[in-house]
Amino acid sequence: MIDILLVDDEELVRTGLRAVLEAQGDLRVVGEAADGAEALGLVRSLRPHVVLMDVRMPEVDGLTATRAILRDTDAPPRILVLTTFENDDYVYEALRAGAAGFLLKRARPAEIVHAVRLAEAGDSLLFPAAVRRLAAGRSDAGAAATLARAALTAREAEVLRLMARGLSNAEIAAELVLGVQTVKTHVSAVLGKLGARDRTQAVVTAYESGFVTPA
Repeated sequence: MIDILLVDDEELVRTGLRAVLEAQGDLRVVGEAADGAEALGLVRSLRPHVVLMDVRMPEVDGLTATRAILRDTDAPPRILVLTTFENDDYVYEALRAGAAGFLLKRARPAEIVHAVRLAEAGDSLLFPAAVRRLAAGRSDAGAAATLARAALTAREAEVLRLMARGLSNAEIAAELVLGVQTVKTHVSAVLGKLGARDRTQAVVTAYESGFVTPA
């Protein structure tokens, strides 16, 4: 069972998400919050696996709440930010901060369910094409320095490039003719060397450093 916390200032949005998610036998909404200020306390008390976090709220926004949860929680949940516009700078900053991905509020029910399951599993990049679009034209000297310090091996570099394409661990294993467990080991090494919380953060660093160029 995947436990989910909903954080959105619109009750109608929360009600709709709850109906979509709880129609699935493996998904359970364990709590709701109307503002980011409530999110940290609920994460600590409810221990959800995934948080659906509205990126724009009137008091404490989703970016601030995401940073607080990832900074101040032991074994933090996977966070998916909810947005109306996918080119929102708040969304990109949330990904940089460690959010696992994002969802458009107009997403179809099947996309919402798939995104939650994928985020909880953590072995694939959510909506890689959208992440590429967000990263287009952005560069960061700090990301370039991080990548240089990481000193990735040739194999780890290959794995990072395939991660940026959105391939899952199983797909990377097939591409490189490796065992899935070996790929998991390489992915863990890449995340550790880059100081990335998850593969989304690693891919953002890859784009910002120029190591991978958005197509």
